[in-house]
Amino acid sequence: MKIKKGDTVQVLSGNDKGKTGEVLEVMPKQEKVVVKGVNIRKKHIKPRKQGDEGGIISVECGIHASKVNVVCSKCNKPARIGYKKEKEGKVRICKRCGTVIK
Repeated sequence: MKIKKGDTVQVLSGNDKGKTGEVLEVMPKQEKVVVKGVNIRKKHIKPRKQGDEGGIISVECGIHASKVNVVCSKCNKPARIGYKKEKEGKVRICKRCGTVIK
């Protein structure tokens, strides 16, 4: 996958279209990513031990990787990702401006 944990991404389609956030988790087998502040669902928690409180909490769920694009740090716009060989190995580059994405 071209998206890594810690990248800043922008949502391209769906209910959260246009929102940006940091990638918290990447699930390559399901081709999904979990983005902070995007695709928030309510989860009902049952008290497990005596004295624990139950309740409703908000949880970020996965979104398909094709619905997000990495935001370039230089041009601050969503960009496609390319690869370039350097001394360290393969590095990701922005196809819009050509800078290296860390």
